[in-house]
Amino acid sequence: MPTIRVREWTKDRIEEIRNRESHSSHDSVIKSLLKDRELAKFASPQQDEPELSTPDLERNVDKEFESLTVFSELQAPEDGIIFLWCPQCVSEIAHLTVEDRVNITQIELGCQNCLHRLDQHALVAIEIGYPIEQKLVEEAVEADLKRCVVDYWDRTLESTSEQSSEAADVEDLVWAIDQYCKEFNWACSTEYPAVSIQAGRRYRDEVTGETLEVLELVSADNNQINSYRIRRFESASADSNGVDPEVLSADEVVELIADRRLTVIEDG
Repeated sequence: MPTIRVREWTKDRIEEIRNRESHSSHDSVIKSLLKDRELAKFASPQQDEPELSTPDLERNVDKEFESLTVFSELQAPEDGIIFLWCPQCVSEIAHLTVEDRVNITQIELGCQNCLHRLDQHALVAIEIGYPIEQKLVEEAVEADLKRCVVDYWDRTLESTSEQSSEAADVEDLVWAIDQYCKEFNWACSTEYPAVSIQAGRRYRDEVTGETLEVLELVSADNNQINSYRIRRFESASADSNGVDPEVLSADEVVELIADRRLTVIEDG
């Protein structure tokens, strides 16, 4: 799959337009491009345009936000302009202009602010329909970006587990998401099935009804899913006295996460 580094290419294009048209800043270039697109809509003669009804051009993804999209699901951005943001430190990484559809299947960018490397499973594309200025004032951008990413992870884990015939694909996805959770220091949301297992937390297995208390890591390999030492109870209210710890293997972790079986039990 092709890999492209967007920032350098986009910056060169914007800088070229800035020098040619004597703009005062890169933001001025972007605003000018948006204005030109809007004027072109009104200047062009009114005529019936064919509807884009082919399956490839329809947005049929049931995601949390209309104008926030994790890069892997990005299809045809509104007005062809997107801003790529880091969900960890809530900063913009790059501008990207798209003529038609996004055909990049793999991408990796470095955030110069927090120094994390982000791929198509973590980069968030903000389209112009997202009220960024209002959200910044409300201090809601951070929560929106995190919710957008976790919602994507939840849906992608479920669909990959159901559709992929390769166990390695599922394991790689579980591992990648687990790494991001640890790097970002994100606690699992109670609104979604767990996307990662963390020591010191308790989880309910929605299939068996059992409670899993995660005690500690048994293995600590950054290149693969780790195993954990846990206690397993029949219910959250069961007495832990006399319950012997056991090891939850890496394969069992992958199965529980990919099958969306675990939900976080809140402390207290």
